[in-house]
Amino acid sequence: MSQVVSDTLLGTFLIFCRIGGCMLIAPAFSSNRIPPQVRLFLALTVSLALAPVLMDKIRTGIAGQAPTVTLTWIASELLVGLLIGLLGRVYFLALQTMLSAVSMAIGYGGMPGTPIDEAEPLPAISSLIMMVATAVIFLSDLHWELFRGLIASYSRVPVGQGFAVQTSLAELIDQVGIAFVLALRISSPFLIYSVIVNLVAGLTNKLTPQIPVFFIATPFVMLGGLFVMYFAAQDYVLLFLEAFTAWLRN
Repeated sequence: MSQVVSDTLLGTFLIFCRIGGCMLIAPAFSSNRIPPQVRLFLALTVSLALAPVLMDKIRTGIAGQAPTVTLTWIASELLVGLLIGLLGRVYFLALQTMLSAVSMAIGYGGMPGTPIDEAEPLPAISSLIMMVATAVIFLSDLHWELFRGLIASYSRVPVGQGFAVQTSLAELIDQVGIAFVLALRISSPFLIYSVIVNLVAGLTNKLTPQIPVFFIATPFVMLGGLFVMYFAAQDYVLLFLEAFTAWLRN
């Protein structure tokens, strides 16, 4: 009886290692606005809720293992969970990088806003879009898809299989490329607008060098950037939502 209890506790802890590692850096759940104690109890609650579903997949390989093997499994489960969380986090990191470039391109780079997921403040435009992207995860119930993906990960990467470093790095590199292409597609209207506006301002300044065109045009450039964001808001939110949903379901 004590052996069954010991195996159950160890299996639950292995589940917590993968789920807790994922939620440690997963988007939305790893926000600095959430106290660490709340994040810890949330990861523990999700692990205990999923333990009855996953225990049959774990318990059979736990019995009779040496302590060194158990420690290897714990480290492997932590790395697998961190990898899953990082693959989702990459989308937000790429979007944040491109939004910083967008803010500078349309004249809002020097206006720090409230940080959403990170500790450092972002420009106001970047903070707004990142807040929308974070809220969309919960409004569209994508956090449940994340939990479903964690359950499915035990079929793809069973406990005790080990952490494949080369395969994980290759998958991470592919994910970074996909995420930055997505972020570039979202930010492309702003970048094209910035190139056109600055080209027009530069030609005008060459034709009338006695007028400070760039200083006069700055408020109009900022206003035009807000109009572009207003008309393209629905499209880039849906584009980001579609790409993030496709990754969760695959």
